Amino acid sequence: MKLPLSLLIAGLGDIFASGYSIDSREVKSGDLFIALKGENTDGHDHLQQAFERGAVAALVERQIPGLTGMQIVVADALAALQDFAAAARRRWGRTVVGITGSAGKTSTKENVAALLAAGLPVSKTTGNFNNHIGLPLSVLRIDDASEVAVLEMGMNHSGEIARLCEIARPQIGVVTNVGYAHVENFDGIDGVAAAKRELIESLPADGVAVLNADDPRVARFADRFAGRAETFGLSDHAKTRAVQVTYTTHGADFTIDGQRFHSQVPGRIGVLNIAAAVAVARLWGIPLRHLSDAAHRIELPRMRTERIERDGMTIWNDCYNSNPDAAKAMLDLVRDTAPGRRVAVLGEMRELGHWAEPLHAELGLYAAESGFSVLLGIRGAARLTIESAMKAGLSARAACFFETPEQAGSYLKEIAQPGDTILFKGSRGTRVELALERFLA
Repeated sequence: MKLPLSLLIAGLGDIFASGYSIDSREVKSGDLFIALKGENTDGHDHLQQAFERGAVAALVERQIPGLTGMQIVVADALAALQDFAAAARRRWGRTVVGITGSAGKTSTKENVAALLAAGLPVSKTTGNFNNHIGLPLSVLRIDDASEVAVLEMGMNHSGEIARLCEIARPQIGVVTNVGYAHVENFDGIDGVAAAKRELIESLPADGVAVLNADDPRVARFADRFAGRAETFGLSDHAKTRAVQVTYTTHGADFTIDGQRFHSQVPGRIGVLNIAAAVAVARLWGIPLRHLSDAAHRIELPRMRTERIERDGMTIWNDCYNSNPDAAKAMLDLVRDTAPGRRVAVLGEMRELGHWAEPLHAELGLYAAESGFSVLLGIRGAARLTIESAMKAGLSARAACFFETPEQAGSYLKEIAQPGDTILFKGSRGTRVELALERFLA
């Protein structure tokens, strides 16, 4: 949005910002630069670069002398950014779809935006700008011409989604699932569920909750919601239900109310993502045939269910992040589609707290029971994944732990063979993509 800075500070007159940035290296002419203080850097140290790149003004907590650009001094730059975004949201005044869940938020956001775009102009969260900093920036970057904005909402602690909803004011809330992501900050999975439910609790009386009918915790969100509830999934009680489902390495095919759909993401997760998007797009009355055409054209983001064919092997690059539920979903994908030997390279899953040991061990057992012949673990608690798989019957050569992703990639080069289907999956900090790079080198 192009906004007057008087929305932020009274008395600034007709000064407009056409863009917004917290990184001085990415500032464009006309942008408002927000000088945030982080753990390793302070935006105040980069004001000169921001002005040189054309910032119309900078939001600062302290005046930096000797600079020619406009500096707007506030007590708390982050709070001011959030308040500015909230004011911009009210000024824009159209429909916001909020999306949260323990896994699949970004993919579902992309699917919802793509299907809505079959009938009306849409803005969406860029990448995964879904936290207390990213969401306000996503709101400020909504195109003025858009009729709907699709915004991803993440959280690490209780109360965070409620705060994001105060800024974004969603009228439609989508919950993909509830799992163990970030469970270290909660008493257990019920605490995670309560945090996700904040999105539904924040909806207005005439709002719509779009819920995964296949996840019992999510489905129960409807019980305490006074507004309209729509459900999606593969189960019998889903209103937007996928049936006649077939999986291949090139995607999934299924039918919703007589219309055939195709997802480029194979496995159950690809079906659920499209079903969620159909449930949302139906609220605008967009014909199913148009939604089917749009679904077929959706491109996969990098490092999220990215398929690579190399030397007779099928490789799944899902290295962007991981948690127990997301990892199991990808193991299911390989189990349901791999015609030959199944191999998984699994990095440590972070932010699990005292749940880390049992959840990593459970994942190793799950992989063994899902028919994986080779399992490689990388860093930390992934050792327990390997030990559990060995107890379930995998040999020491087939189940191996490595301290670095590069070591795992080198070992995989020695044992991989044509016909293998290989999954790479791990939390961001584990850098499993380095194992993939070493393997492909």
